[in-house]
Amino acid sequence: MISLEKVTKEYGSTKAVEDLSFNAPEGGIFGLIGPNGAGKTTTIRMIMNIIEPDQGSILFDGEPLVEKDKDRIGYLPEERGIYKKSKVNDLLIYLGRLKGRSDDFLQNNIDLWLDRFQLSRWKDSKIEELSKGMTQKIQFIASVVHDPDILILDEPFSGLDPVSTDLLRESIARIAKSGKTILFSTHIMEQAERICNQIVLLNKGKAVVNGPLNKIKDEFGTRSVVVDFTGDGSFIKNLPQVEKVIEYPQYIEIALKDGADTDELLKQLIQYVSIRRFEIVAPSLHNIFVSLIKE
Repeated sequence: MISLEKVTKEYGSTKAVEDLSFNAPEGGIFGLIGPNGAGKTTTIRMIMNIIEPDQGSILFDGEPLVEKDKDRIGYLPEERGIYKKSKVNDLLIYLGRLKGRSDDFLQNNIDLWLDRFQLSRWKDSKIEELSKGMTQKIQFIASVVHDPDILILDEPFSGLDPVSTDLLRESIARIAKSGKTILFSTHIMEQAERICNQIVLLNKGKAVVNGPLNKIKDEFGTRSVVVDFTGDGSFIKNLPQVEKVIEYPQYIEIALKDGADTDELLKQLIQYVSIRRFEIVAPSLHNIFVSLIKE
């Protein structure tokens, strides 16, 4: 488990992180989410002991991090770099050795991960010969090849195509189910909502909301409606029940005003568009995020 207790980091007069506390448990995926500049990467760098907090404490299984603990951690930073002239297998062996693992242990894991990501045929190729997406997968494998107890991922899906994104998401979920601690940082709410069990939402270095995702959504109530329709829906945002409309490629999400009558909303919609789906749902993490940040 990773625990932060009243952690603060200042750069001059700017508080990048202020009085931040949370627990990332074993066997779950903990989301560190927020807009760009909210303090997510600074928090991760403090957890990794790259920089030190000015105040507060960071604990691993109840104890302060010491140098040998880093062998238990896998880290995929947002700003990535990799030795382009190295061969894939040689690079992964080298990075795994730095974490104290034997070549036999590493080779077995490398073969498994390369097969899972359909990269086995590139095992002896140089990194510079790979596509950007393939390189991203190699960097992820480098963070897990030593079988860490704690995995820290900073924007892991950046630049991946949908198929690769799904494959990586499944791999992360499998790792969590094995009892590992996963800390997942992103500013994309849809990704966090699909993968995280718990979240802390940061804004300007402060925790705006913190806890299990399902409980957070329950607290905001079922004040949203998902509608899939055909026709011109430009009028919807002006209906009296509607607070705002978020448009997605295949549907819209309507945030309702307090006291809005969903039956009356449906009656108004069917006068002008053909409804394929009308579902009252808990508000999306995107809606919660926007409303809290605006407040």
